[in-house]
Amino acid sequence: MRGFAGPVAIADRLEKSKAMDSPIRGLAKAVRRRLRQGRLRDVLHGVPLGEPVHPPLATVSLGCWLSTAVLDLADADPRASRLLLATGLINALPTAAAGLTDWSSLHREQQRVGFVHMLANAAALGLFSASLLARLRGHERPGRMMSYAGLAVGGLGAYLGGHLAHRQAAGANHAPQVTHLVPLGWHDLCPLKDLPDGRPVARRLGYIQLFVLRQGEGVTVLADRCPHLAGPLHQGRLVMEDGEACVVCPWHSSTFRLSDGSVRHGPATAPAPVFETRIRRDGTIQVRPGLT
Repeated sequence: MRGFAGPVAIADRLEKSKAMDSPIRGLAKAVRRRLRQGRLRDVLHGVPLGEPVHPPLATVSLGCWLSTAVLDLADADPRASRLLLATGLINALPTAAAGLTDWSSLHREQQRVGFVHMLANAAALGLFSASLLARLRGHERPGRMMSYAGLAVGGLGAYLGGHLAHRQAAGANHAPQVTHLVPLGWHDLCPLKDLPDGRPVARRLGYIQLFVLRQGEGVTVLADRCPHLAGPLHQGRLVMEDGEACVVCPWHSSTFRLSDGSVRHGPATAPAPVFETRIRRDGTIQVRPGLT
């Protein structure tokens, strides 16, 4: 229909709008400053689970509130509706904490959509809270109306969350799937003598770029794109974490163990794909995708 801006077009406009950049910049900086890299931040990102925790947590709250609306329409026991409302509200607290933590480490275009997603969810949370309060005071009809309104606003927030995840790939694994792009078996990479000692560099193998670190006669090879948002790992810092050699992504400080590519610190939750290496007699480094 000519002149009609669909929801995807509106979300696309949010990506390009700079109107909210000042509060976005300030809030993201405040979150990163208050919640520094460590155990709590890793838990909120979902590092121990290997998956972001915000989406499943958000599904629980939205499911509770949708179920509340169904019970209201069915004129079920008001106590059941209140219990579901309260459960969704309690679960919204860790959901918001995880979402805010993830949001603070996104690209600016993603943060713009995420900021409106956040505002919509905050408005929905206010409506559901007011609904529960009204119901507890015996005002069932106004409480139901506020729940319906909260569900509509929350639906908008959920749509923008889906846009973030599926259109903008926030929370997705950005590391290349090496088993699809690199055939099994050994592949020549480069001569060992061409690599600097102790400094990571990038080398290409077919379609993908690799992180290559020579340390004496040993070579470590990982996929170069950070799983979080595809940052170039070869430009990152080499650090020691509890006696383990790691590389820190230069974009958002995701930290990976060099030994196996596993995540030491988020925001990344997926490991960096690792390659096995060997050196031929003529000094050529050969690599193949890790089999473990």
